[in-house]
Amino acid sequence: MEDVLRDIGVIARALDTIANIEFKDLTLTKGQYLYLVRIYENEGIIPERLAELIKVDRTTLSRAINKLEKNNFIEKRADKQNRKIKHLYATNKGKKATFFILKENKYSNEVALQNFSEEEIHLLKTLLVKMRENIDSDWQFVKNGNKREY
Repeated sequence: MEDVLRDIGVIARALDTIANIEFKDLTLTKGQYLYLVRIYENEGIIPERLAELIKVDRTTLSRAINKLEKNNFIEKRADKQNRKIKHLYATNKGKKATFFILKENKYSNEVALQNFSEEEIHLLKTLLVKMRENIDSDWQFVKNGNKREY
């Protein structure tokens, strides 16, 4: 069986390294840009849903949200019915940074997909979505404190 996860990991780490360097001037590091973009795309999202969307644990999410809030990229707003629930929104500073991040993402997509046909791009996207869906149940299982049997 081909080890496609190794190549996916190499690609992800390379792009993450590039982004961390290029977003340093924005004071965004360690993948915080991903949280910011998802908050911008899902205005008013609650932290629990954001954690599921990005596939991170609550502690990692909490650290990233606190740093983004401290640096004025996002703000938390209490829910109107339940004040304990916090909704997340990008600030003007966060929106401005998001535009730059999305521009970089578009460029990286173009570089990664150069020399691919439209059919290959569509097939790749379809297969990656299928792979993500396959992994989701294991992620849920392990996240809830269980261990997989190999």
